[in-house]
Amino acid sequence: MFGPLYYPHFDPVMLQIGPFGIRWYAMAYITALILGWVLVRGLVRKDPIVATKVQVDDFLTWATLGVIFGGRLGYCLFYQPGYYLPHPIEILKVWHGGMSFHGGALGVIIALILFTRKYQLSFLGFSDRVTTVVPLGLGLGRLANFINGELIGRPAPDWLPWRMIYPNVVSARHPSELYEALLEGFILFTIMMILVHRRYIREHAGFLSGIFLLGYGIARIICEMFREPDDFLGFIFSGITMGQILSIPMLIAGAYFIWQSYRLPKLKGLVVQND
Repeated sequence: MFGPLYYPHFDPVMLQIGPFGIRWYAMAYITALILGWVLVRGLVRKDPIVATKVQVDDFLTWATLGVIFGGRLGYCLFYQPGYYLPHPIEILKVWHGGMSFHGGALGVIIALILFTRKYQLSFLGFSDRVTTVVPLGLGLGRLANFINGELIGRPAPDWLPWRMIYPNVVSARHPSELYEALLEGFILFTIMMILVHRRYIREHAGFLSGIFLLGYGIARIICEMFREPDDFLGFIFSGITMGQILSIPMLIAGAYFIWQSYRLPKLKGLVVQND
């Protein structure tokens, strides 16, 4: 029987220059946005064309604001409304930590709606290309959670060879951050990238968005079975966590988008000049 692994004590600060520091968590967001932007610039040009590269450049700002404001507000309202509503100024203190993927997803959806209306683009066609790269950011974010030693797993059985001893935690735990990085991040990203390179799939607007929502919802619900609930929240009822509850609407929306994508006319691409 193998002994437990010991959590490597990472420094959560990647780079310190005088009083200023860059944390791994912030770098994960920055890297995800930059890599996502580069990938989406190429994806929108695949037939049928859904946007120009210049429009993708503009959307980067919209997406960044959607992630930050949506993620922060989602965390405050979904997970700790009893604390933040009486202390609204604390919502602005993002450097204290606390972001919600479900809130960030909602923020990006709102940004997509407003952006595609402004530029008269296909909402589903454009969102298909954007959601394809989202799992990459999720994977990087979960790796940053692991570096920070946060969002640890539930107690692991003695026979699990990769059970891990975290600082100031008595029993060995599941490294649930790595489970999430793998399922929500890199496996889902691989699936999305394979599908987006199929023209007949790109023609069914909403299919890829539906696959992402459905895939993330399934992955999150599975990973929550191994992740320790937040101390301040615990289980909502009967072993069900808040993360699982918030994933249910994503499952429903994902299934609906997939079903609806084959009922709508095939997507017609934009006719654009070189940009």
